[in-house]
Amino acid sequence: MLGRTLSARWQTEFEVIPTDLPEADITNADGFGKIVAAHRPDVLIHCAAMTAVDACESEPEKAFLLNETGSRNVARACAKNGVRLIAVSTDYVFRGDSSVPNSETDEPAPRTIYGKSKLAGEIAVRTECPDAVIARTAWLYGPGGPSFVHTMLKLADGSRPELKVVADQIGNPTSTFALADGLRQIVLHPDCKGVFHLTCEGDTSWYGFACEIFRLAGKNQTVVPCTTADYPRPAPRPADSRLAKTALLNHGLAPMKPWREALKEFLDHELSDSSISARG
Repeated sequence: MLGRTLSARWQTEFEVIPTDLPEADITNADGFGKIVAAHRPDVLIHCAAMTAVDACESEPEKAFLLNETGSRNVARACAKNGVRLIAVSTDYVFRGDSSVPNSETDEPAPRTIYGKSKLAGEIAVRTECPDAVIARTAWLYGPGGPSFVHTMLKLADGSRPELKVVADQIGNPTSTFALADGLRQIVLHPDCKGVFHLTCEGDTSWYGFACEIFRLAGKNQTVVPCTTADYPRPAPRPADSRLAKTALLNHGLAPMKPWREALKEFLDHELSDSSISARG
């Protein structure tokens, strides 16, 4: 999802070389290393990951293969070929129960296999490429999905008198458009290294997010708040996914876009193309 956005949004400014399976397999160290050596890009954005949180709980070996070993292979290829690396990570590296947004310097303490495997990937990246950037994001949505936005608009088809949405989890909804803009700033500032948090400004609950999606999309859909306990999942969801964007401020870079503004931009783009759903 992020890769699609970067390829489309950056192609007029940069020479973008998109890679994907089957030709680029990050679990194949030799094969992926040859691709990096052949292109020798100025910057490599590492978006590949196993992000299905519940599936990671039931398939931990696969999660660590992709998120840790795969990230190590990417980092080693970058180090060997002198390529600057920006690796995308997640809020799930934290416990998710803080009363304030987590900053880049807070100690990670993941509770899920997904979070543990992504943290292991971060460590692998820092070990192999000490000057790499680790860009953490959360509550991501973008063209093509899958995402919460796509799910909500699909469910709001007029067949359900009401939708129950969790109201006791809070975070920073973030579009791939906004994340692409944040990553662009880092690409253009080679002095940036270390951990950066790149989520939209402002926060809400999944319930509040859903209400704003329907309002902006012109959907007359009743939404009812519920609790996390009402929808138990194999992997525990963080009650607080908020991320503080301290590193952007410290480097004098522009703040991330407010989440409501980013959501409007995304829906205007998607609904005008009828990519998600017709305005109802």
